Amino acid sequence: MRIGELAEASGVSPRSLRYYEGLGLIRSERTAGGWRDFDPEMIERVVMIQHLFAAGLASSTIDELLPCLEAPLEERNGVMEQLLAQEAERIACKQRELDRELEVLQALRRDIALPGTAFGPSR
Repeated sequence: MRIGELAEASGVSPRSLRYYEGLGLIRSERTAGGWRDFDPEMIERVVMIQHLFAAGLASSTIDELLPCLEAPLEERNGVMEQLLAQEAERIACKQRELDRELEVLQALRRDIALPGTAFGPSR
């Protein structure tokens, strides 16, 4: 399957597919004419990569997870679950930091608000 066909089937741009290939997340063979030729199984892999990026995972983490996701259940060793738990904690920590920053900004807005504005004291 050519890159345009994979792009259409997966809903991902050819540019993103070339990026994923450059990172080693997907693979293709080359035809005699030099065109990329993707295996149809790459459709599911590309969709999974999109989901993992949408979840905030870095490409290096995705690269670690993909073999685990593709392994049969009986061959999985818990690495995937551990990586996902670590990522969930990282994101929860980031959320707590953002919540603290938001609280500080809102307090600052209240403290410096002009009289008669939404945050300032009324006259």
